[in-house]
Amino acid sequence: MKRLLLLFLITTLCPGIQAKSRVEIAEENSPSIVAINVLKKDGTTFTGTGFVVTEDGVIATSRHVVQDAMYVNITFNTGAISGQAIELASSKDVDLAIVKIGARNLPTVLLGDSDYVLPGQEITVIGNPRRLHNTITSGLISQVRKKSDGIIWHQISAPISPSSSGSPVFNDQGEVISIAFSTYQGEGNQNLNFSVPSNYLIRLLQDNGYSPFVAPPQQQQDKTPAGGSLWDKFRVHIQKSWQITKRLWARLTQ
Repeated sequence: MKRLLLLFLITTLCPGIQAKSRVEIAEENSPSIVAINVLKKDGTTFTGTGFVVTEDGVIATSRHVVQDAMYVNITFNTGAISGQAIELASSKDVDLAIVKIGARNLPTVLLGDSDYVLPGQEITVIGNPRRLHNTITSGLISQVRKKSDGIIWHQISAPISPSSSGSPVFNDQGEVISIAFSTYQGEGNQNLNFSVPSNYLIRLLQDNGYSPFVAPPQQQQDKTPAGGSLWDKFRVHIQKSWQITKRLWARLTQ
């Protein structure tokens, strides 16, 4: 217990100011990434990706992954398989859905503010392409696209393959800023992929009474105003530090 407390104090009092490496982002967030296994009503099967957004088992994914599902279960990177997941809600505007399993104290991701995403920004994606669990890819925000109906999409260059729908897209602080859902297919097309900005997910969760861990806006080159109260920043930092501490402790005691 003393070692656990020491780890917590270190991670709490020494917050990461610099950008995180992709290794750090993967180590901190891979336990939160899941495979979503679906049996459709027409008898076909489908696998997508999801990620845990609340400690009590709420998981985000793409709407088309769980659409017309008769049965859904979740596979964690440890190989553990949940009982049936129940769809809570889907977004009418974008390709997003949330499902829930019966669980407690799950590791979660931290959601970032997608209003401050810029073209050229480096990203890391963790998903399950072709059912290869926890595959790490990287790329850029190629462009922020606004459709004629006002909906925002992120065009991303990170490779996206079948079963990657619902994969979280992380910024260099390890915050989810987008959710991968589509690729532009066709001969000669390379890495023309699209994702849904995280603020749509935050809104979907809040509209359904859930409070995910959301990072307060940060200073970004004078273009990003300081946001969030001091208490908000402290609360989020403590929550994330505790999760990182528990993962470090689990590795030390294996």
